[in-house]
Amino acid sequence: MTAGAQAPGRPDYAGGNLRGSLFMCLSMAGFILNDTATKWIADELTLFQIIFIRGVFASVLIGTLAACKNSLIFLPSRRDRKILALRLVGEIGATYCFLNALFNMPIANATAILQSLPLAVTLAAALFLGERVGWRRYMAICAGFAGVLVIIRPGTEGFTSYSLWAVAAVGLITLRDLSTRMLSPDVPSLFVTFLAAVGVMILGAVFAPFTEWKPVDGEHLAFLGFAAALVFVGYLFGVMAMRHGEISFVSPFRYTILIWAVILGLVVFGDVPDTWTLSGSAIVVGMGVYTFYRERVRSRQSAQGTVSKQPE
Repeated sequence: MTAGAQAPGRPDYAGGNLRGSLFMCLSMAGFILNDTATKWIADELTLFQIIFIRGVFASVLIGTLAACKNSLIFLPSRRDRKILALRLVGEIGATYCFLNALFNMPIANATAILQSLPLAVTLAAALFLGERVGWRRYMAICAGFAGVLVIIRPGTEGFTSYSLWAVAAVGLITLRDLSTRMLSPDVPSLFVTFLAAVGVMILGAVFAPFTEWKPVDGEHLAFLGFAAALVFVGYLFGVMAMRHGEISFVSPFRYTILIWAVILGLVVFGDVPDTWTLSGSAIVVGMGVYTFYRERVRSRQSAQGTVSKQPE
């Protein structure tokens, strides 16, 4: 075998990691641009109007893709139906909580709090699914949550109660992600995503009549259709990112969303993040990257048969 040649059967992680990291960056750009567009129109329409109209567009886009992939119609088992219902509770609740926070606080702050999600999922997986987590990652999780407290600053003049809505969104997304892990492998991802989009749309449809219904014109529809397309882009590139390279290498690039959030918050809304927000964000990101690193180390040890009996 010539020097530099790839061993037979070995994945091309070098090229895959490059593509995966690029796709993850594009995915995060899609999601944060959607958040920006949604927040921009919040002064003209009510929360449930936005959830409903954007949900209609998102359901059509995702449903069309699912139909093309033969994933739109699927009959899950009784066990999976219960898990899907639990996941739907997490998805719908998280959407409401995060948008409520997003509409009432700087986009960079809300986004930064949401970046504690990988830490929350790791902790919840250890507590409820029995996944092995050692003292290093437990310490990283504690430090990361301390970073969230730095961003929120409870009991100080800079505290806003809407930060708690963002924290609640993290808890509900954790429920969603743990439920997703529990689903049977044969349940199509697009089917799950389509159900989530429809569920969120129904949330808006049910509650919008009980709030003030503001006039909706063609410009509003075009704007929310664009926002839904950005969600679709975020989802599509997110899936593509997870299918290229090593997950432990690609996943940390999700934190590029914070860079987008700070820039867009400054340019679009004139929000200048303070030192506390930047410091807390740095802690959360640092600890998140560290947990991904520890998982990568342990995965390599497991592949080589050298992993210790004690969790890392």
